[in-house]
Amino acid sequence: MNKNNTITAFENYINKFFTVLIDYSPKLISAILILFIGLYAIRLINRMVRKIMVKRDLDPTLSKFLADILLWTMRILLFVTFISKLGVETSSFVAILGAAGLAVGLSLQGSLSNFAGGMLIILFKPFRVGHTIEAQGVIGTVCEIQIFVTKLVNANNQTIFIPNGILSNDTIINYSMEGNRRADLTFSLSYDTNIKTAKDIVMNVLKNNPQVLQTPAPAVITKNLTDSSIQLAIRPWAKLEDFFQMSSDVLEDCKEAFENAGIVIQPYVRELSVKMD
Repeated sequence: MNKNNTITAFENYINKFFTVLIDYSPKLISAILILFIGLYAIRLINRMVRKIMVKRDLDPTLSKFLADILLWTMRILLFVTFISKLGVETSSFVAILGAAGLAVGLSLQGSLSNFAGGMLIILFKPFRVGHTIEAQGVIGTVCEIQIFVTKLVNANNQTIFIPNGILSNDTIINYSMEGNRRADLTFSLSYDTNIKTAKDIVMNVLKNNPQVLQTPAPAVITKNLTDSSIQLAIRPWAKLEDFFQMSSDVLEDCKEAFENAGIVIQPYVRELSVKMD
């Protein structure tokens, strides 16, 4: 008798299982179809959006960022549609997501500040990849603009990461935006020097240097008359890629020309300081 009751209970359980499965199968099948079709559509839309951005010559960093946001937005919407089709109540699920988002936002305020800074940098473009900038006391070439940090490489081949939140709210000097760069070089000369002769010597050096641009025209001016020397400022222009080599060559050639003309360069270290950045 007990054996018959067990068999009967098992048969009832199987019947109920198949009844529920048959009743629920349309929802399950439609939800799976929506999932697979949605994933395929998302991939197709994402490819189309990326191609459109490339054709319109949008900034690569901005294109990748916008495409990623669109991708994850569509995935979240697809997931909500999928569970809704299965019969799961979505209102409570959305409320849980909202509460979790608020908690994460409060705990990651610094990261959100960097995220917002990255958005501002990408949208307003104070610099781009390949530009040489000065910010937060460092100078380097921009290698990558990420969502939270900007990656620089300096002249010593050191990699520097600057948080975008700080970077977007501070002063940025962009050495690459204008195309050409001017050097500010200073020589301290003896008071026995004829200033006009010294200027003519420097101008001759600048005219004979192929890396010195003649437009904008280079300038040589009397910067200051100190207690012990005449300070002569030399201001040549060069292309960005020639700037440091040009500055070095002009210093060497001017020193040699002054020595050949018998002009004494004052040996004081402070007066001989050269600003090349």
